[in-house]
Amino acid sequence: MSAPTYLLAAESASDNRPLIITLFTVFVLATLGITVWAGRQTKDATDFYAGGRQFSGFQNGLAISGDYMSAASFLGIAGAIALAGYDGFLYSIGFLVAWLVALLLVAEPLRNSGRYTMGDVLAYRMRQRPVRTAAGTSTIVVSIFYLLAQMAGAGVLVSLLLGITSEAGKILIVVLVGVVMILYVSIGGMKGTTWVQMVKAVLLIAGTLLITFLVLLKFHFNVSDLLGEAAKNSGLGKEFLEPGQKYGVNATTKLDFISLGIALVLGTAGLPHILIRFYTVPTAKAARKSVNWAIGIIGGFYLMTIALGFGAAALLNRDDIIASNKAGNTAAPLLAEEIGGGADSTGGAILLAVISAVAFATILAVVAGLTLASSSSFAHDLYANVIRKGQASQKEEIAAARWATVGIGIVAVVLGVFARDLNVAGLVALAFAVAASANLPTILYSLFWKRFTTQGALWSIYGGLVSSVFLVLFSPVVSGKETSMFPDVDFHWFPLENPGLISIPLGFLLGWLGTVVSKEESDPKKYAELEVRSLTGYGAH
Repeated sequence: MSAPTYLLAAESASDNRPLIITLFTVFVLATLGITVWAGRQTKDATDFYAGGRQFSGFQNGLAISGDYMSAASFLGIAGAIALAGYDGFLYSIGFLVAWLVALLLVAEPLRNSGRYTMGDVLAYRMRQRPVRTAAGTSTIVVSIFYLLAQMAGAGVLVSLLLGITSEAGKILIVVLVGVVMILYVSIGGMKGTTWVQMVKAVLLIAGTLLITFLVLLKFHFNVSDLLGEAAKNSGLGKEFLEPGQKYGVNATTKLDFISLGIALVLGTAGLPHILIRFYTVPTAKAARKSVNWAIGIIGGFYLMTIALGFGAAALLNRDDIIASNKAGNTAAPLLAEEIGGGADSTGGAILLAVISAVAFATILAVVAGLTLASSSSFAHDLYANVIRKGQASQKEEIAAARWATVGIGIVAVVLGVFARDLNVAGLVALAFAVAASANLPTILYSLFWKRFTTQGALWSIYGGLVSSVFLVLFSPVVSGKETSMFPDVDFHWFPLENPGLISIPLGFLLGWLGTVVSKEESDPKKYAELEVRSLTGYGAH
């Protein structure tokens, strides 16, 4: 009896360890070089937070794509499709449709209204200190949960490649990712991070195109044959290509699908590391253009996930994928090795190394974007405007951002060490749900509702934040199932794996209720000024 694919992959990776380590090292050194170069050109706060607003619509669209296509997109979706068929592809659809919400409702008004962070928009027509404190807290919480998912992804990926099985080795991987992340952001700021994300987006699209081409070549460019073989190899037959494998089992899973869909579609427009990207372009037109480019690039990528996921289902043994990683996170690297010639071939080893290096690059770039978003919010919202009451100089603010990068990096590393064996998809879904529950209602009300008050903003942010985190804590994501974060205990009472169905409407309701019962009056002149700025960009900087 032959050894399972994932064991052969680990052996192949072990045999070709010098090649893999060389590829990883080349990428890390090259991107650090870019970061140092960009760091030398970072002279003031606008350079550090917004890259000097010098990036074109295409460049920013490429960087947004690099920021958005995370380990969950590349590794997670391929695994979800390989194991759940049609239901796994729903993640691709949700992530892509979410961009329409970002484009139509948020991108241009946000870029026109703020300077560096989400807190700028909220604080413009409300009481500065409480609103900035809430916005900063929400940004840091969302970013840290998203960071945990990337750290866990890095641990899974590198452990497979280097054949690391010891707990100390896995901890060291998480620590090294954290160190590189801190260097990227503290040295390069937004300029360095943006260039790294652009390079990573090109690498990811090129790598995905290569696998897609090779998978389709294997099936003579007949997608019908590919899907037919995937259905046959899955052991489920035609049912594998139909809805219901994961979300149509019973009433609870159907509600879970609705909840997940709402969180994915609305969450993107509230993700802090995506929102700050709109500040890096010089005009509102460039902001629109960057989202259009991002939709095209991301749309092409998610279409190719069909080949990644169904290719893995067709060419790999389902049990081997699950044995390698319960959530299927290693399906894409295993597929790369298989279509490169198999575990014993040089072509397989090279393709496994290249695709894994690209996946690792993906993790590093997204981690840098998340860290920059949270450190910017701490320095600009909490330190400069709450603690120093607007009296901090630009130099002090940038220094605070760099120290915040180190602090948030350490927190992410410590939590990442504990999260290295946890469910990556659950952590990402939590980040989206929190963003959609706490950030999005407040942003939309602030931009489009004249009566909205400080109390409404605080109720919306803290209500959405607390309810989403609380519900996930007592959901099957954390306990009660084999794939839970803590599978050996069961303290869940909330049946859904995603809290969006409850916490997102609650965030909107609390924002409305807090405003209605508030005794303070909103300033119509401030709203009129914000409306002009959001529509025209006049006086934004």
